[in-house]
Amino acid sequence: MSIVLRDDFAHYGDGDEAFAGADLCLWCLGKSVSQVDGEAAYRRPTYDFAIAAAGALRKASPAATFHFVSGAGAALGSRAMWARVKAETERDLLAGTRALCWRPAAIGGHPSASEPMAYRVMRPALWLLRPFRGLYVSGDDLGRAMLQAHADGLSGRIVENREIRDLADRYRAG
Repeated sequence: MSIVLRDDFAHYGDGDEAFAGADLCLWCLGKSVSQVDGEAAYRRPTYDFAIAAAGALRKASPAATFHFVSGAGAALGSRAMWARVKAETERDLLAGTRALCWRPAAIGGHPSASEPMAYRVMRPALWLLRPFRGLYVSGDDLGRAMLQAHADGLSGRIVENREIRDLADRYRAG
């Protein structure tokens, strides 16, 4: 495994070897719609960055799978801007690359300095959703599910929250 630090996620040069020899890319970069001002500011990290990285991955390692963290409720016809942008990203990734798109619902995780205040306030209550497989997933289990999906060779589709938890359970089982 290697870590590549990058200043510009929208542009990858012709000689960019960041993805050479990769089996997969777990693309978890993003912002909450509440952290940006308008669609263009949301589209850049959500759509533009993901499409650019997936294209670079495809060029350097055509057999690799690009795992994109989207969100439950993503839909092309949605009135919610974030849901449309996520769905457009899914559509274009699935059409142009070997991709797997993840639609987690509420994600339980660790506090972050950049998280919106609403998340910080709601975080303690997320544990109430844990019994509902379609409504909650821990961040750790999302990662486990991605690794299990890679081991299973999954690609070319969308994975909803309930299946995310099933894959994580399989990963833990072993």
